[in-house]
Amino acid sequence: MKIFASTLLLLAALPASPVLAQTLCTPGTYAAPDGDFVVLAKLPTIPAPGLRYLFRDGRRGLTSDANAPLACGAGQVTVNGTAWQPVAFRETPATFDSVGTKMTGMLIEPPGAEAKRPLVVMVHGSERSSPIGGLYGYTMAAQGISVFVYDKRGTGGSEGEYTQNFELLAADAAHALEQARKMTAGRFGRAGFFGGSQGGWVAPLAATLTKADFVTVGFGLVASPIEEDREQMVSEVRAAGLGKDAEALVNRLSQATSGLLLSDFRTGYDALDAVRREMADKPWAATIEGEYSGAIARMSNDELKRIGRARFDNLELIWDYDAVGALRKLDTPLLWVLAGEDREAPIETTRAALLGLAKEGKPFDVYLFPGTDHGMFEFTTAADGSRSVTRITDGYLKLLGDWIKGDVRGTYGHAERLTPH
Repeated sequence: MKIFASTLLLLAALPASPVLAQTLCTPGTYAAPDGDFVVLAKLPTIPAPGLRYLFRDGRRGLTSDANAPLACGAGQVTVNGTAWQPVAFRETPATFDSVGTKMTGMLIEPPGAEAKRPLVVMVHGSERSSPIGGLYGYTMAAQGISVFVYDKRGTGGSEGEYTQNFELLAADAAHALEQARKMTAGRFGRAGFFGGSQGGWVAPLAATLTKADFVTVGFGLVASPIEEDREQMVSEVRAAGLGKDAEALVNRLSQATSGLLLSDFRTGYDALDAVRREMADKPWAATIEGEYSGAIARMSNDELKRIGRARFDNLELIWDYDAVGALRKLDTPLLWVLAGEDREAPIETTRAALLGLAKEGKPFDVYLFPGTDHGMFEFTTAADGSRSVTRITDGYLKLLGDWIKGDVRGTYGHAERLTPH
């Protein structure tokens, strides 16, 4: 049954119950008169008709939340008594070929004609979900940037097998940028990549395969997956206050497990057994995780020989990937944003590497948002040390947009710039 516009206007004027408000919400981007915006999107994990909302300042939640700071109705969103109007993006589906594989994408262009508008390709993290119709592409587009999002190979509408091989993923990203350039010929200025998390390995590498005018990275690593595992375990023992002996022991565990990974689980068992003996009387050994070392240490050698490679090494990950080497090949301007309390991608090695490269003359800008975890999320900490995400930190999304547009100015929340102007 259709509801006529006059009825919708009447409903919008009435106090909306939470159920009615979420029923009226429509996916899209809504802009305030002063340029602020909120993106509403469907997520598979949210029961219909609820939507995820994300404001430019990083506030996030569900439209079905009782305290949601917005109300929906009549094709608009109301925030603090002000109507925010829908943004009419131009959205063009696309397919392109990469290494013999058909890939699916979507070009999102802001309204109006702007020949100097930046163009950015969104490079995946390790997730298997489709970014098409998701939040982050629209948060870029709402800031006056043309955005190309695509399904990672083996996910969504893209063919092929899911992989975490950085070389292959970088080739896909490079072909995505070439496709985006063709589709926006005459309608863009500078063009480049944004990579989040695992995309921090892939986006810089992609920029060495095709012409890119910039690279932006959020909460990524300049370290190998082996180093990531080691740093995660060091972060765990530090958070538990276990001291230098525990740090040294998890470093030895990481070295032992890396031997198994790099030999395809053929060799390295004697070294692993030696570390297991050292860990045998340590109560915390049963809970140490890292990216994979904790699980490897708790499996028997027989299991590891039979199924270790299938369990831990079936996605063609380059375990000893030389992330610094890839960045040394890059002379493209790069923005790297660090999450100060990142447990999933601890920043110690990454921060040192980036600042070292900047001192060598690389055109790199490095920012850090203190008090944030992976994803640039602010959080609360429970008595047991676990964290609960609250919001994306204020200033992060705006910093990305302004830097891509070449218009960084003023402050961005609590961001600290680590490289000189």
